[in-house]
Amino acid sequence: MDTTIRAGRRQLLQGAAGLAAAGLAAPAVHAQGAVTLRYVGTAVNQSKEIKDKVKEDLGITLEYVPVTSDDVVRRAVTQPNSFDVLDSEYWMLKKIIPSGNLQGMDARRIKLVDEITPVFTKGEIAGKKIGDQGTAPMKVSYLPTQNGKSFATSPTQWLTLIPTTYNADTLGIRPDKINRPITSWAELLNPEFKGKASLLNIPSIGIMDAAMVVEATGQHKYADKGNMTRAEIDLTMKVLTEAKRAGQFRAFWKDFNESVNLMASGETVIQSMWSPAVTAVRSRGIPCTYQPLKEGYRAWAAGFGIPKTLTGRKLDATYDFINWFLSGWAGAYLNRQGYYSAVLSTAQKSMEAYEWDFWMLGKPAAQDIKAPDGTVLEKAGAVRDGGSYEARMGAVACWNAVMDENDYMVRKWNEFIAA
Repeated sequence: MDTTIRAGRRQLLQGAAGLAAAGLAAPAVHAQGAVTLRYVGTAVNQSKEIKDKVKEDLGITLEYVPVTSDDVVRRAVTQPNSFDVLDSEYWMLKKIIPSGNLQGMDARRIKLVDEITPVFTKGEIAGKKIGDQGTAPMKVSYLPTQNGKSFATSPTQWLTLIPTTYNADTLGIRPDKINRPITSWAELLNPEFKGKASLLNIPSIGIMDAAMVVEATGQHKYADKGNMTRAEIDLTMKVLTEAKRAGQFRAFWKDFNESVNLMASGETVIQSMWSPAVTAVRSRGIPCTYQPLKEGYRAWAAGFGIPKTLTGRKLDATYDFINWFLSGWAGAYLNRQGYYSAVLSTAQKSMEAYEWDFWMLGKPAAQDIKAPDGTVLEKAGAVRDGGSYEARMGAVACWNAVMDENDYMVRKWNEFIAA
């Protein structure tokens, strides 16, 4: 996401006002001299614009260390001294927290902790419970003590992560090549799309998409799609393997760009997809829809954690950075790419009213909607796929997860890919 912000004077003033209002003015760090924070994570939140803005506002230099999802876990478990900030997805915590390598984050040091969306603190949207199958953030957000190695069952002072970004994932389709309504996950295995369907080849996520399909076709009802029994894993992989041998799948993608190219070229017309990938296809002038489905969405969420070894000046600077991240500018930057931010009130203050209406309220765009780099994403009059924030996140069915039978699942998944 190496793009250039062309924020207008009004947006910059709003961002500054948001910082000041939240009591997050930067001079405290500036006054102490330069600090560099080693930031390990996947590339989702690692952008030049955020790095430059943090430097400008706080005097903190972010040293990005982009790694794969598996390497985020590996580093946290085996090399806690190799980072100051860990950008982790919530499903990874079941592997990381038992190591004792992350310290609980002190809620008293997070200025906007009470404004974090209830998706994380209560598992709710607008007062209504949302689906919690899999590793729902609420299940893994708190520790019983600062150095706890297991999860607390109710909110405490000690947070595992401070949430940054999250989204509700569904299937991407090429409406110009399908020419009829698509309303169910079951369509991924519809023989009508033989040789034109694709599935995500990251086992812990791909099997969740597969479970949505299996349940939608009426072949099985899971107690928890994010924590299958061995028998359920076997059943799921049997359904996928039969479809694969029948020629249903064109490809199994691992890479964001690969998913974009498959759809843009027309090699696939229906597949597992991420919201920004759909946006990337559209930006080429090619129709692509992030299709809401009646069974709901598979969601994911990420946040910042800190190693137990972090103390003193660097610990203070890390809290300053995390507080800055929640203060509005970064939230607006992420919202403009189709993600959701953890503190919506500050992000709203850093966005134009028409942007907020489009991205968060599901209203038709009053004017062209632009990406952070100025690229036009949607023309005036367009409506966001899936509608409003409440409509999308309120329809979450399950979350990315690590199963108790994870090793067995990965082995069976790899056998499916090789079949």
